[in-house]
Amino acid sequence: MSFILCMTVLGVLLMLLALTSSYLRWLPVTTSAVCLAFGAGIGPWGLALVELDIHDARHWLERLTEVAVLFSLFNTGIKLRLPLNRKAWHSAYLLAVPVMLASIVGVALVAHYLLDVPWAIALLLGAMLSPTDPVLAGMVQVNHAQDFDRVRFGLSGEAGLNDGTAFPFVIFALLCVSHGAGDFSWVQGWLLKNILWGVPVGLLIGYGLGRGVGHLMIYLRIRNADSTTSPNDFLALALIAMAYVVAQGLGAFGFLSVFAAGLGLRHAEVRTTGSDVPAEQVARPVLGHMDSEPQAGTVTRHDELSQSQLAAGVMMGDMLAFGSLVERAMEVLLITLLGAVVASYWDWHAVGLGLALFCVIRPLSVWLIIRGSLLTRPQKALVGWFGIRGIGTLFYLCYALAHGLPEESVKTTVSLTLSVVALSILLHGISIQPLLERYERSMTKAPR
Repeated sequence: MSFILCMTVLGVLLMLLALTSSYLRWLPVTTSAVCLAFGAGIGPWGLALVELDIHDARHWLERLTEVAVLFSLFNTGIKLRLPLNRKAWHSAYLLAVPVMLASIVGVALVAHYLLDVPWAIALLLGAMLSPTDPVLAGMVQVNHAQDFDRVRFGLSGEAGLNDGTAFPFVIFALLCVSHGAGDFSWVQGWLLKNILWGVPVGLLIGYGLGRGVGHLMIYLRIRNADSTTSPNDFLALALIAMAYVVAQGLGAFGFLSVFAAGLGLRHAEVRTTGSDVPAEQVARPVLGHMDSEPQAGTVTRHDELSQSQLAAGVMMGDMLAFGSLVERAMEVLLITLLGAVVASYWDWHAVGLGLALFCVIRPLSVWLIIRGSLLTRPQKALVGWFGIRGIGTLFYLCYALAHGLPEESVKTTVSLTLSVVALSILLHGISIQPLLERYERSMTKAPR
């Protein structure tokens, strides 16, 4: 594609999204589904304007998808305001570890016994397809920092955690591929490096950085009377980069570190302001940053704001707006590219694999593992269905292509992975809005 053609395609897509946004609100379809369809229209199934070989583009696609996931993880972290010991977190922990492990095993079994995929590649497919996506799950995540709905909060916590907790198992599968079926001498080293070190250290580094930087920045802005002019987007970029680089440098998982950095920053705001109302909701109406009317109970007069509320509110509000903008832009770009290339890799076998994952493996895992005291039956049904696969899976695919996936397994792995992701975007994209509206109506009618 020439530069002019790229600009033309980009301009048409963005104009289409802008003009149809008011209609999409009332239709059972998400932006991701529209981008996927647009990509298919400019790919081999349509105008054939875009031709992309995933294997040849694996290096730059790996970095692009990695950046998209990092921004989404950070943005997810700063929306989660509840303390880590609150009951709403318990379902997130269960979804991020035991439900994910059950999904890995389930996908591997289906891929091996029904599709005749070798065990190591089947395990790799399970590890890549098991995590829910933090980028595409935006509609089912918490809407703001005061949204404590069990379904939304659990899915948000899961999306933040399991992109990092799935990484060790992607590495495990690649090691199985490279060492063969008879050699497991490397398992102890993998366990020590990736599970016992990589996961907890990544979380601790990110949370410590986020908490420390949050307290420091609020203190400096109060001391220097500079609460409204500091570049908070630079601070977000710096914190994402620092958390990622430090964790990777120490052999820990950067995804977990970046998510924990956002979480630590949010908890610094909670500790500093000491308020039940998120600081950005308090400060935005005063400063004119808010797009909607302030919620009842928020402070709207400048002289009623404490210095900590003003400093923390502006910082958190600007970071949320910046992260959301980058996240949406990356989503549009990457899902359009997926739509353009999926025609070249479409595999009908993926329909059976995807339906088994979406309709049997994940729902059954959620139903068996999560107790009724954490989620009601309708809530477990929603959580079981909303296992959206997307850009995180694309990153793992590109990572596998760049780190030792055998040539003879490339076609099968790429075709099944891309097809399942496209199927997830389509099926979940047309079902999210009506199911969520029905759920929210039932929650409104239910007694407190």
